[in-house]
Amino acid sequence: MSEDREFSVRGKRVTVAGAARSGVAAAELLVRRGAHVVLSETRDRLEEEKKLRDVGVNLELGGHRLDSFVNADLVVLSPGVPVSVAVVAAAQQAGVTVIGELELASRWLRGRIVAITGTKGKSTTTTLTGKMLEAGGHKVLVGGNIGQALSAQVEQSTDDTIHVIETSSFQLETIETFHPWVAVLLNFSPDHLDRHANVEEYASAKARIFENQTESDWAVLNADDPAAESLASNARSRRLRFSMHAQLPEGLFIDGEQIVRRTATGEEALVPVSSIRLIGRHLFADVLAACAVAGIAGADSAAMTRAVEGFSGLEHALEPVGAVGHVQFVNDSKATNIEAARRSVEAFDAGLVAIIGGRFKGGEFRDLAAPLAARGATVVAIGEARPLIREALGTVVHVVEADDMRSAVRKAFAAAPPGGTVVLAPACSSFDMFRDYAERGRVFKQEVQALESEWNVTREQ
Repeated sequence: MSEDREFSVRGKRVTVAGAARSGVAAAELLVRRGAHVVLSETRDRLEEEKKLRDVGVNLELGGHRLDSFVNADLVVLSPGVPVSVAVVAAAQQAGVTVIGELELASRWLRGRIVAITGTKGKSTTTTLTGKMLEAGGHKVLVGGNIGQALSAQVEQSTDDTIHVIETSSFQLETIETFHPWVAVLLNFSPDHLDRHANVEEYASAKARIFENQTESDWAVLNADDPAAESLASNARSRRLRFSMHAQLPEGLFIDGEQIVRRTATGEEALVPVSSIRLIGRHLFADVLAACAVAGIAGADSAAMTRAVEGFSGLEHALEPVGAVGHVQFVNDSKATNIEAARRSVEAFDAGLVAIIGGRFKGGEFRDLAAPLAARGATVVAIGEARPLIREALGTVVHVVEADDMRSAVRKAFAAAPPGGTVVLAPACSSFDMFRDYAERGRVFKQEVQALESEWNVTREQ
């Protein structure tokens, strides 16, 4: 629950930096709360331009103006705008308070917060946690780094609302009072090194999820990930751990065909493994984490199981796309870092073709060599990272290059054996070729559909 009910922006000059989803929601919220709002954006045009002007937001498009930052009473950053941007740094030097959109919105929330972070699995865990809590009878709002921005939830927030929030390092690095009742750290591996100066800075941002917790709060931790455990070492909250590989003295784990929770007084079966409908056993860890949160909130095993049975995964996260001939296609466009791509590769057997590439974010493509080689895989390299991929993997597996997604899908199909699988597991951001990972995934699916149509026509001739 927010601890800053008296926070007010009425009559204040507030500049919002970045007009993506979170920035637009923040600007609209600030106007409703009585602020004089400037929304600053480097793009020349916005789809929401008329709507924003109509509600009283002043737009500054085509670049950030120094005066709007250094003369503001408050600067609010969209997650995509780094603190290191020159005008933001200048505002801080001028004594202007700078916070992120997540921090802003959380100051006005009335309900409790479940915050979920990690290098991979955030969206799946956040979505499934929301479904479990809803099945358990709670009023739930899900959003943050996925779906609805937190600023768009403020007006719907009530004392009995549980806000289930996916939180990224970009959001956490600008918090001050953000206080989760339950903070979940799924895992940790290097990522976003195109934004963070080094892995230590990235780790520090992730660890801030525990910063304002007290002894009455909860930290849900992955007992299989020593790095995640280390980041929570200073947390004052109670710990609840989960494990894919060990039967913990206390916590959640898989025992035979059941997810169970063990406490000092005994064990309780929560969810049958057979009810999980997700591709990739590594995603079972996300189910364990969601069960941990749901149990803290009082949801029973029946509610958890109903939610799991009705959840087949997210778009762009190991999403089955269909088959062409005897080759399966899977869209894992959300696998935007090396570790996520490795997990994606490991979800499949021999006969795999992996489409990898985009804008490099850091890490080691060599970490993919062993799992790819073990499956006799072929790699189709795309985007700016193609030379890096060929250098790292070309001596271990067969690597071919493609100029665009249409070519990549067709080359992957040609390389796949009957009964094989083509997976889009980029290990990179999408920004060299697409607007975001979602557009990349949609284009992949469109090209698979086009290939299927061509294949069917060829068979009929």
